Amino acid sequence: MTRAAVILAAGGASRFNGPGHKLLAEWRGRPLVTWAVDNALAAGLDETVVISGAVDLSEVLPEEVTLIENHAWSSGQASSLQVAVGWARHQGHVAIVVGLADQPLVPPEAWSTVAAETSKPIVSATFEGRRRPPVRLDQSIWGLLPVDGDEGARVLMSARPELVAEVACPGQPADVDTVEDLSRWS
Repeated sequence: MTRAAVILAAGGASRFNGPGHKLLAEWRGRPLVTWAVDNALAAGLDETVVISGAVDLSEVLPEEVTLIENHAWSSGQASSLQVAVGWARHQGHVAIVVGLADQPLVPPEAWSTVAAETSKPIVSATFEGRRRPPVRLDQSIWGLLPVDGDEGARVLMSARPELVAEVACPGQPADVDTVEDLSRWS
């Protein structure tokens, strides 16, 4: 059984009002995206995949990461999730653990805790009682995921709560959407 960590990093960062794309903005001395990627890598899953789109991330990612471009990134997050699922099927993974590239403070322990929980086909991390990524998605529900729109697994989780387990995780799930967020979380 193999599992892949998937980092969604394809969006256009429309709320970021700084120069350049937010994922390449410096945060604590290096590009923002590298924090989520390094934390996912450190969790030790079988593969770490980054789904890119609006900005080229190839120059800032470590070579052990599989970088996949979502050419339809502007159609919303569901398209990135579908790209990830397609890759996971092709690679023979039985589950993916999906996180966001703009959440630099989700530690490796959160990724590995979510990956290890198999009591339900969907497993969401909780931070202080609130569901936030990363989320484990078993192959048995991949066909139920949305194929369009700007929401990912959240739609399925709301519609089918009986499929969802939660696990408390360490860390801070805050995401960076604006220049002010960069300062707030530094």
